[in-house]
Amino acid sequence: MKSFEKNIRKVEPYVPGEQPQKKVIKLNTNENPYPPAPGVERALKSMDMDRMRLYPDPTAGELVKALASYYHVDEDQVFVGVGSDDVLSMCFLTFFNSEKPIFFPDITYSFYKVWADLYRIPYECCPVDDNFRIVKEDYYRENGGVIFPNPNAPTGLYMELHDVEDIIARNQDVIVIIDEAYIDFAGKSALELIDKYENLIVVQTFSKARSMAGMRIGYAISNPLLIKYLNDAKYSFNSYTMNQAAIVAGVEAVKDRKYFEEGVCKIIKTRDWAKKELERIGFSCLDSRANFIFAAHPEYEAKELFELLKSKGIYVRYWGSDRIEQYMRITVGTKEEMEALISLLEGRML
Repeated sequence: MKSFEKNIRKVEPYVPGEQPQKKVIKLNTNENPYPPAPGVERALKSMDMDRMRLYPDPTAGELVKALASYYHVDEDQVFVGVGSDDVLSMCFLTFFNSEKPIFFPDITYSFYKVWADLYRIPYECCPVDDNFRIVKEDYYRENGGVIFPNPNAPTGLYMELHDVEDIIARNQDVIVIIDEAYIDFAGKSALELIDKYENLIVVQTFSKARSMAGMRIGYAISNPLLIKYLNDAKYSFNSYTMNQAAIVAGVEAVKDRKYFEEGVCKIIKTRDWAKKELERIGFSCLDSRANFIFAAHPEYEAKELFELLKSKGIYVRYWGSDRIEQYMRITVGTKEEMEALISLLEGRML
């Protein structure tokens, strides 16, 4: 080891889903299979190119205003960032500074451990139960903060709002973050609890239901004080996080509520159909309320099925991690893509 290496911060990085460079059926990173709202394309085509030579508005005011109007909150209750990962990372940096460990599930979004390690935040993973459900009672103990996704990832399981509120109510001396990347495919959002609990932050994204993973837009909604703390940290880190095109595209995506709702309904319908088809050919599927299905087959190794699908140009996600080594996570694609997946799997099993 070189002498200077002892001063280098070393972390175990997050490993994103594979991004193949060839034409495949891509069901491994929970992207939306449909294009963004038509207004997004029109807005980008008509953008004044002179705008590109200027720094973007550091407050992303146009986008903040659009989101505030959509969710019926004040503008000082909205924080935006470069994808929900950026927003969540900034939340870790800003709010999790206790010597006590933060709590999150053992089976969950694996970036939480990365951020905790990166920022030297102590943490404790609370085991989900044998049905992969979050055990709310595990979060009643003293801690330095709480974060969990709802629906959870990679399981897709949704926690009813009254149980979410129970965790928030029992942790009012710390910040509680509800990561709602998939909430549009699920049920009630914790956003309706924002005015009731001053320690609550809800984080959402444009990457899933709004078909804009490539634009990297995420946001948090909370009370003005916590949003101010987030902005203070952001401006100390990078004032110009949102680029001009992302701001313009994001505003247009928020405007078209009808297109958004129709797209969500289409994915839910395909998800429920595909789940039944997978169960018909012997798979066990969790009750996913996201835009993906978490599935295992009692007679076939998940790794074997993953490799088979990949060899045929169908990409799904496989971890092989403890407790979920026999599960694959399958993004809900178009009806045609899901038919191709099921046909291939059915052919292997008959």
